[in-house]
Amino acid sequence: MFKSLKRNIKKIFRELLVYHHSSLEYRAKILTLIVSANGEMSECEKEKLIEIASEIYKNDADRAELLIDTVNEYHTKIITNNGLDFEHLIQLVQKETKEVKRYHKKIDMNMLMKLHACAEGEDEILFQKRILDFLRNLKDEVREGE
Repeated sequence: MFKSLKRNIKKIFRELLVYHHSSLEYRAKILTLIVSANGEMSECEKEKLIEIASEIYKNDADRAELLIDTVNEYHTKIITNNGLDFEHLIQLVQKETKEVKRYHKKIDMNMLMKLHACAEGEDEILFQKRILDFLRNLKDEVREGE
């Protein structure tokens, strides 16, 4: 009960209570691009998301949990059309990557490929490949501009 309350308070006041919340949110946006490609989050993607969050925040289980919650929050907003759509998320990622140059280092293609391995069906695989290409090109573009 207490853990759930603590989690909800952190979610609500993420900007005030979480150290480097913008970095965590940026990572969540990138992960959301992949898991929301087909509109649904599969069990495989949920498992890989937990694995990835644990890798990113090895020594901070709360922060890993918050990353997963943030991905779920963005995903829900996209599928329910609640103030965020897929195109807007792409634009946000592009804008934030160009504004905060160090963010390009957070685009970890190996981790994103773990999520891509869960893709099923030609359309989803192709769409995710396009997203991965976009992220790779964005990363390279910002890196070259440094």
